[in-house]
Amino acid sequence: MALFTNAPAPRRAGRSGPSLGWTALLIALVAGVILGIMPAPYVIEKPGPVFNTLGTATYDDVETALITIPDETVYPTGGTLDLLTVSLFGNREDRPSWLAVAGAWLDPSEAVLPIDQVFPDNVSTEQRDARSSADMINSQQDAIAAALTHLGYDYPTTVSVVSLPDGSPAAGVIEPDDEVTAVNGTAVANVAELRAALQDNGAETAASVDIVRGGLARTVEVTPIDNDGTIVAGVNVSVAYEFPFEVQIQLDKVGGPSAGMMFALGIIDKLTPGELQGGENVAGTGTIDQSGAIGPIGGIQQKLYGALESGATWFLAPAENCGEVTGNIPDGLTVFSVATLDEALDALDAIKTGADTSDLPSCPAS
Repeated sequence: MALFTNAPAPRRAGRSGPSLGWTALLIALVAGVILGIMPAPYVIEKPGPVFNTLGTATYDDVETALITIPDETVYPTGGTLDLLTVSLFGNREDRPSWLAVAGAWLDPSEAVLPIDQVFPDNVSTEQRDARSSADMINSQQDAIAAALTHLGYDYPTTVSVVSLPDGSPAAGVIEPDDEVTAVNGTAVANVAELRAALQDNGAETAASVDIVRGGLARTVEVTPIDNDGTIVAGVNVSVAYEFPFEVQIQLDKVGGPSAGMMFALGIIDKLTPGELQGGENVAGTGTIDQSGAIGPIGGIQQKLYGALESGATWFLAPAENCGEVTGNIPDGLTVFSVATLDEALDALDAIKTGADTSDLPSCPAS
């Protein structure tokens, strides 16, 4: 009798496949939960509320006009001149989850930004909001200035020093509240003229700066420095305008300077007969200065989608943002590239009259 045999050992029931499947599913569920709650080092930009500068907004259940000019003749308007905003989801205290970030990466109307880019370590959320609010107030004043300058009004301006950043070359020479009147004998009446005068002076060369301090005029010397290609004197300034009549702009809980151009267009439309854009729905964005120069803004892609969702068919984009616009224009939106207030008005006139717009500067769709 054989003591041993070569018969194969009996197999266990085949349960390894389902067991592995349940394990994989459990791991996936746990990973999903972790991704759903674990904060990511990013914030998300989304299209924000849209406001018609020719219309009203509701504050405390009261409809309030965005632009009011109480002491001048204003004319009927039609259509929209929409300003656009971006909503920010997340901050250092309340960061979005990885799951939310993944969804934003897949959505062309949203953008994912490193949290350090939006909320630097040395700037609190409160400080950022305060600066954004100040930018909006200054942009409204610049918009009024640009509109009235375009319409031919004369008015005095004052360039005043607000603060000096750390390491400023003007420290100990120029003080907050000083009024800057000239650089090297060239009068400066706005920020653009101050920047141009400093640029002409160049870096590492002493500039003669005329100021008024406590009502007394004096001349000081400051040696500007080169800050990433821009010649600066190391002073933060603001411009105060003495307008010939009151223009009130009401827009709460919105910050930043990007509404400047649309406010300027809204003011011009109210102060001139006829509908500036022929009653069409036009949206746009861009900073503006007293001379009418239009500057770039952030969140342009989100604003394109916000414009389309609000019903606009035309969009005015700062020329310097065209690189971000091309390839990201939603279907149904025509985008004009504008570098000045005059170019924006030319585009609106073409929209109004139905003229051929092919010769106007534009941001190509692709």
